[in-house]
Amino acid sequence: AFIAPCLAKLVDTAPEGPNWVHEIKFDGYRLQAHVEAGKVRLYTRSGLDWTTRFPTIVKGVKALSIGSAVLDGEAVVETDDGLSSFASLVATLKAYATAPIIFYAFDLLRFDGEEVSKLPLEKRKALLKPLLGKGRKGPIRYSDHVKGKGRAMQEKACALGVEGIVSKRIDLPYRG
Repeated sequence: AFIAPCLAKLVDTAPEGPNWVHEIKFDGYRLQAHVEAGKVRLYTRSGLDWTTRFPTIVKGVKALSIGSAVLDGEAVVETDDGLSSFASLVATLKAYATAPIIFYAFDLLRFDGEEVSKLPLEKRKALLKPLLGKGRKGPIRYSDHVKGKGRAMQEKACALGVEGIVSKRIDLPYRG
């Protein structure tokens, strides 16, 4: 069943300290990828089934050979300079174009029939990363993070021109 997503709260300054991790905020559509017995369903943050709108993501998730899981992430289209572009994503979806749509997975909510959302984020990310393979190629990718160093991450994000950062407590369970 669909899981209500944990949503970010806008603040002016990124938190500091060892209990915080910081990820790039992508400019795309938030999706949950539900995998069960070789079938993949994709849900928007409001619970709409958008499986048919993202066939490359469905194919990529199937190729991971995961028995059952729920991945939380963001569907994006990247520009030539590697930045996510919401306008490019919308244009690709409207035109049914074949631009590569990428799913950046940043959390694991269920795995092999277990509710891992109750585990701390650090453990969930440790389970997620090996499921997605190595490298930055293909439609399914791991959204990495930086531990601590919130201000430095915020400054780097501004310098790169990305949408922003998302800061999360590494020691807490998922709260949808």
